[in-house]
Amino acid sequence: MEINKNPNTSIFYLLLFFAVILAGFLLKSMASVILPVVFAVLLSFVLFPIIKKINNKLKIPWVISTLLVFVLFIFIFIGLSSLLVNSLSTIVNQYPKYEKKFMSIYTVLAGSFNMEVDQTKSFIENIWTSLKVREYIQKAAVFLSSGAVSFGKNFFTIILLAIFLVLEMRITKDKLHLAFGNDREKVNKIAHQIANETVNYISIKFFISLAIGIFIFIATKIIGLDFPLVWAFLAFVMNFIPFFGSIISIASTTLFSILQFYPVSIAKPVFILLYMIVVNFGLGNILEPRIEGKNLNLSPFIILVCLSLWSYLWGFIGMILAVPMTVIIKIICENIDYLKSIAVILGNKTDK
Repeated sequence: MEINKNPNTSIFYLLLFFAVILAGFLLKSMASVILPVVFAVLLSFVLFPIIKKINNKLKIPWVISTLLVFVLFIFIFIGLSSLLVNSLSTIVNQYPKYEKKFMSIYTVLAGSFNMEVDQTKSFIENIWTSLKVREYIQKAAVFLSSGAVSFGKNFFTIILLAIFLVLEMRITKDKLHLAFGNDREKVNKIAHQIANETVNYISIKFFISLAIGIFIFIATKIIGLDFPLVWAFLAFVMNFIPFFGSIISIASTTLFSILQFYPVSIAKPVFILLYMIVVNFGLGNILEPRIEGKNLNLSPFIILVCLSLWSYLWGFIGMILAVPMTVIIKIICENIDYLKSIAVILGNKTDK
């Protein structure tokens, strides 16, 4: 294969390199502005087909269909959030139940690491004194309180942005015609491909994650593990993070089951561990790829790299958005001649 020695190509890739660095800086420094827009676009992609079906089949005006779907989405979201908050409140209220176990674990660790242990004080008082966690707890409290306010503000910002975006989607073709002229078909193709593959990924990921959460909830409820809704929600959210998410969910739930059941029963923690491995592996690693097929066509190595990059840019949210954002970048690269080589590198196969 001959390497292209066209100086214009070399200049293009050099400029592209600096553009990527600049884009990364802007994405990180302007995350508070960009993230709501990204979530609004993804949400509009997911809800648009539902609104379109309601509009076509029930003949309900587009504006009313949009408002109905978004109102329903808000109620569902608030309902699930209330259930989660109630479960977390229950954890706080039932903490005294686990005080002795935490204290016994701390005593063992303190003996290994030469830390002070005062049996007349509670577990919280001991770690407060020995590990000097006052400053960290204060920082965590400030972070959570400010985070809750920020989340509430961002949630309604996302909803408003998504509503207006969906309302404008009906005239997208006309806008593309006016904006791009002869290139409108290519731009329209890219937009449709991005929308279809993004919706496909998010929809499949959502329902597979929901199924995993339901299975975990049923098993933990039957076996008597405390706070089953929390572990189900954790499994649901973590499944959106490739590779590492399921490991974190399995480890967290298993460790808590050991804390609750050991030494009375070791069979229940073992069952939880094996059950969660089977459910996550069966649904996440076997069923999900079969449903998705080869539509995403992303290299596993590239997914790991992108997890690191997007988590650096946007933290935990970046890990959840890593795959859909990389899919969008790959689709754009596939449809631009100069960038097709990058699309091949991002992919998981080659066309011979």
